[in-house]
Amino acid sequence: MATLATPADAAAVTIGDIRAAHARVAPHIVRTPTLYSRTLSQVTGAEVWLKFENLQFTAAYKERGALNKLSQLTPDERARGVIAASAGNHAQGLAYHASRLGIPATIVMPRHTPTVKIQQTQAHGAEVILHGERFDDAQAEAYRIADERGQVFVHPFDDPAIIAGQGTVAIEMLEDVPAIDLLAIPIGGGGLASGCATAAKTLKPGIEVVGVQAELYPSMYAHLKGRDLPCEGDTLAEGIAVKRPGAITAAIVAKLVDEVLLVSERDLERAVSLLLQIEKTVVEGAGAAGLAALLAHPARFAGRTVGIVLCGGNIDTRLLANVLLRDLARSGRLARLRIRLKDRPGALFNVARVFEEQQVNIIEVYHQRVFTTLPAKGLVTDIECETRDAAHLERLMAALADAGYEASRVELA
Repeated sequence: MATLATPADAAAVTIGDIRAAHARVAPHIVRTPTLYSRTLSQVTGAEVWLKFENLQFTAAYKERGALNKLSQLTPDERARGVIAASAGNHAQGLAYHASRLGIPATIVMPRHTPTVKIQQTQAHGAEVILHGERFDDAQAEAYRIADERGQVFVHPFDDPAIIAGQGTVAIEMLEDVPAIDLLAIPIGGGGLASGCATAAKTLKPGIEVVGVQAELYPSMYAHLKGRDLPCEGDTLAEGIAVKRPGAITAAIVAKLVDEVLLVSERDLERAVSLLLQIEKTVVEGAGAAGLAALLAHPARFAGRTVGIVLCGGNIDTRLLANVLLRDLARSGRLARLRIRLKDRPGALFNVARVFEEQQVNIIEVYHQRVFTTLPAKGLVTDIECETRDAAHLERLMAALADAGYEASRVELA
């Protein structure tokens, strides 16, 4: 749980701070568009507006807070440099703008951080130190090095300057689309939600702000509810997989965020897939959390004009491919069928003929003769196939049954 918040924490950031932050960062970041999605509006029953923060140079909104913090350092602090613990977007945003401003930057990452993230951070000019197995280990080491070297530690979320920088997202959204009456904001540590809620509630007092967390990491949700919930597991939304919210962010969220909703991994996967298919934009799991909330809780958002922040687009390409294939499987366009055959000449040919008659494309065939509970003369064949939609798959299953085959779908988790 986070440390006990105080009233001062809730008042740590004002609209004045956020406006000042916007004046500092606006010339040096992308003014990302806020665009209407007609198709997602039809799918969800809400009027959906998307803020494309995945179009920032480092593909995430984290640049805003990092740059606002860096811009306020004294000449002495700039000379000593900055340090942070991060394996994600905060590392890249801080490293990029520190390099641009000529400020030495050090990033401490857990040892298991994917090589691509290490390389991307180093490419922005930062020194990368690998330490520990968990984020908490890396953060403790970053604090130690900061004390040793006299560097400024830049927290990823629990810092008024960071929160103010993130709040500039909401300023731009409401300038571009004043009709927005509800913001759906991903929450990890709470920096983006805190900043956006502060800006939005001041600029448009009647607006609602709904936070979104992954079910596997409900840290802010648990804090607000006064519950002790586990925060662990492999989530697609690793960018918001935070075990403990900050003291400042928790106080602001408690005061200004109307509700925090939880979304499942399946909802996150579907949201990532829909954004690529419909909007032709690549979004990481955390960036898709707002849309995932609309998919998981449609009644909560029905009829509202909803602003969704696509807060990041840094997703591993292999993971993205896996998400897309799993979505195809769940929609019935890709399937693996397990079919029981008799071990005799022509058996596979005859079953393949049913697929041909139904105009179903066979992608892969796997025969199993030995590791099976069937009699010695029986065999199981797994056939991976591609269909037009779920109805087409059902017609194939019916045709197989009519032809006398025992077939079943191999389901996803």
